Amino acid sequence: MNTFSADEVAALATGESFFAAPGERLCPACGEKRLRAYVNTPPNARRPTLVSYVWCAACAKFVGTRAKHPEGLVFSDPLAAMPAAERRELERSLVGFLAYLDRLWEEGALPQTFAA
Repeated sequence: MNTFSADEVAALATGESFFAAPGERLCPACGEKRLRAYVNTPPNARRPTLVSYVWCAACAKFVGTRAKHPEGLVFSDPLAAMPAAERRELERSLVGFLAYLDRLWEEGALPQTFAA
């Protein structure tokens, strides 16, 4: 798993947000329409935190961020019902975690839905 370059990350921040348009989009690295996103809120964060994963299912580039959870933002999370220990085990491997998220995309459980 490679990370996006600084220019590619800047390109990710342009255009419509994933909250407004959560579907796949063009990857700034390879140009394929396989760029995907998943967000969650860590259950034991001290402050309202939003963790974002953005990756390309075609070229396997990735970026992850932590930010303040926007007030009022509500979203679906297909992993919310997963037992905490199972979730921690899944997240131990970034490659395995993103492969799991890719399966959820293929099955239609992702992209997430958002409401403010």
